[in-house]
Amino acid sequence: MKGLRVHLFLVITLVLALFLSACSSSESSGSESQDGKVTLRFATWDVGDDVELQQKLIDQFNAENTDINVVLEAYGGDYDTKITAGIGAKDAPDVMYMWNYPQYKDALEPLNPYIEDRGEEYKANFYEALWNYNSVGDDVYGLPVGYTTHVVYYNKDLFDKAGLDYPKAGWTWDEFQAASEKLTNKDDKTTGFAFPGKPDPYDFEMYLWGNGASYVDEAGKLEGNLNSPESIETFEMFHSMLEKDIAITSESWGDTEMKSGKVGMIINGAWYLSAFEEAGINFGVVEVPSFGDTPSASIVSSSGIAMSKDSAHKEEAFRFMEFWTGEQANKERLSFELPVLKSVVESEKLEEDATKKVFYSMLEQSEGHTPTSFITEDWSRLSDDLELVFEQIFNPSTRVEPKDAINSVVE
Repeated sequence: MKGLRVHLFLVITLVLALFLSACSSSESSGSESQDGKVTLRFATWDVGDDVELQQKLIDQFNAENTDINVVLEAYGGDYDTKITAGIGAKDAPDVMYMWNYPQYKDALEPLNPYIEDRGEEYKANFYEALWNYNSVGDDVYGLPVGYTTHVVYYNKDLFDKAGLDYPKAGWTWDEFQAASEKLTNKDDKTTGFAFPGKPDPYDFEMYLWGNGASYVDEAGKLEGNLNSPESIETFEMFHSMLEKDIAITSESWGDTEMKSGKVGMIINGAWYLSAFEEAGINFGVVEVPSFGDTPSASIVSSSGIAMSKDSAHKEEAFRFMEFWTGEQANKERLSFELPVLKSVVESEKLEEDATKKVFYSMLEQSEGHTPTSFITEDWSRLSDDLELVFEQIFNPSTRVEPKDAINSVVE
């Protein structure tokens, strides 16, 4: 009897363990609920009204796809921490917002087969420059969702007061500096141009691209690239504008100085459109200046969505990703995000919009440029080194000659 009781106890324990395991599995990534629907977890970094809009879109997708139930997980400011923890615990969401593909690529599903299966027209409807920012090497890891390029914001009132014509597409850095000099007025305490005193190395590389240079080559080599004559010339130009007092450095991005009405120009992304409107600044936007023969280029701040390599329902996950990056969802996000689909830009006549068309011009001019963060194996270290160099060059208390500061990194 004692042996029988032990046997029954082991059987019951095993059945209970299997039951609990099944329950646990039903709650994990890519699970199947009791009604037969596949449950997909979708992580977003957005907060506030944006999350409400996302939930509305998800509700619509769930209603139209009776075999899938997408659950939104809003991580907000803890996004990277929670994503990293989920990946480490093999409990990552099926679909997640993504930007840092070089860091997370080993945990993401390559999307090339899914994209190829949809045909050439599907991929071609996205702006070509965006694929560089959602890929690592030849592997595509994300679908583009939104983006911004950088443009020049200029204060029309200050241009009018200085008797200057508004800048036009195709202008040069020589013209930019000439305008900055005329906008600078010590009596009125106005300055032509403001830029960050500690520029983000990721962003600053776009100025080198516009001069036919970059931090590294395709092999990740610094020597002959970061310290090339073209690169040094670019740094010297910014350094010279400070020395001539026709530019100032900002503790932020220059937006605070622009809102004060005391700065004629800054260079940044679409984030500040509504902020400057609310501040009552009479502004315009124009393409980043060129060095002459080489068209200017912009870094692209791109958001995408990626699929977890561990998702148990990848076909369903990609169906949701298609919806999230499709025409309707692009149109729903028009109030706070620049669409990534050519068909939406055309249907909404965005290239006829005097402001928004500039961001698309910069996007098309920036095709073929890959940020060093997607090339070098140790971007974190290089970025730290470059931050120190920028501070040496642009800080008023140091103002080290650009060539000397740059060579200290290369060596």
